[in-house]
Amino acid sequence: MLRVAVVGSGPSGVYTAQNLVQLDSDVRVDVIDRLPCPYGLVRYGVAPDHEKIKSLQNNLRTVLEHERVRFLGAVRVGPGGLAAARLRQLYHAVVYCVGAATDRHLGIPGEDLPGSWSATEFVSWYSAHPDAADDGFLRDVRSAVVIGVGNVAVDVTRILARGPAELSPTDMPQAALRALAASRIGDIHMVGRRGPSQARFTTKELRELGGLPGAGLLVDPAELALDPGCADLSALPAARRRNVEVLRGWAQVPNEDAPRRIRLRFFLRPAELLADGGRVGAVRFERTEPDGRGGVRGTGQFEDVEAQLVLRSVGYRGVPLEGLPFDASSGTVPHLAGRVVRAGAVAPGEYVAGWIKRGPTGVIGTNRPCAKETVLSLLDDASALVRERPPRDPVAALRAEGAEPVEWSGWQAIERAEAALGASLGRGVVKLADWESLLAAARTAGASQAP
Repeated sequence: MLRVAVVGSGPSGVYTAQNLVQLDSDVRVDVIDRLPCPYGLVRYGVAPDHEKIKSLQNNLRTVLEHERVRFLGAVRVGPGGLAAARLRQLYHAVVYCVGAATDRHLGIPGEDLPGSWSATEFVSWYSAHPDAADDGFLRDVRSAVVIGVGNVAVDVTRILARGPAELSPTDMPQAALRALAASRIGDIHMVGRRGPSQARFTTKELRELGGLPGAGLLVDPAELALDPGCADLSALPAARRRNVEVLRGWAQVPNEDAPRRIRLRFFLRPAELLADGGRVGAVRFERTEPDGRGGVRGTGQFEDVEAQLVLRSVGYRGVPLEGLPFDASSGTVPHLAGRVVRAGAVAPGEYVAGWIKRGPTGVIGTNRPCAKETVLSLLDDASALVRERPPRDPVAALRAEGAEPVEWSGWQAIERAEAALGASLGRGVVKLADWESLLAAARTAGASQAP
């Protein structure tokens, strides 16, 4: 019997487990996560008002409830937890699906001022990630700047612009809902250093900004005109052409009178975050222009945009995992078709899938073929791997190492607690937002099953 540990229960980890049980009728898979809750960025990265995408959890649940798959939450691998070398001793093979856990930085003066955050931190807060800190994101904020023009930037812009009536039916934690309801933000600037024809948001996400009650949209026609791609839409790929068409429509009917105004800006490159009273007060941008080679160059002209909140949405990046090799330039683990490579040689029994394998690219579905490639490599190696004899019961070994795994029944207890919390607040399901509450809920699983 082949025993495999999959580290990470997001889409890449669950698709890895799915491929394993589908392609090998004898394999047993433990899906390990440092959080007591499964689903990774589907739970903690998808915006709470995106119910359709969040429903992917139902598909992932089917895999995690498979008779040969076991969920083990609240098990940390790496510093402060189980060493990678020890985990390797407990299983025939280990597949790391740990994603890209940090954000890219701008590398400009003032980036670390209070009030400047990565979009990842803001998303974690309104998604109830137990590691998120509520440091008053929205306190005394009149104007916010979102740097970036991808789908995450659109998400945080939309959440900032939504009212409490629209957010209350979601599973957003109560503290975040209260803070957003009390927000006095009037202007939200979403800013890109290149032109609208090069923006990375999808048209579906972009259009959602146009249907928000109480929010007006403003697009500067002069910034559209700067973009050579806007001159001949027939030369653009279909997705980019649709984006420009949507932006052109909004530019023709600006709405300055709405309580909240979303200002979509282009050809502005952040140069410095300016302080006001010890925290961020404005962003200094340099105007850019097309360089004729698909990029942009600075013009030496600058513009200051007021902002008491700055959210940087310029991409994710993988971080080293103790005990595994790491390529700092790409933010990934070196591999050969998913097999971890150490010092130029394949490391037996160690594999990667997802963003830590290929970098933070693609959509959720991209993880399917990525996971399958890794699983095929693992199964090709299976005959050599099963010659080892790991413990028959890895959970007992994990407990001996000091871990207290939250199994599937514990996760189901968390779900019941979140449903009960929502009912007490007159809402639907409301997420528990801290470690203590999550683990306390998980512990009730044993009590509810007691005779």
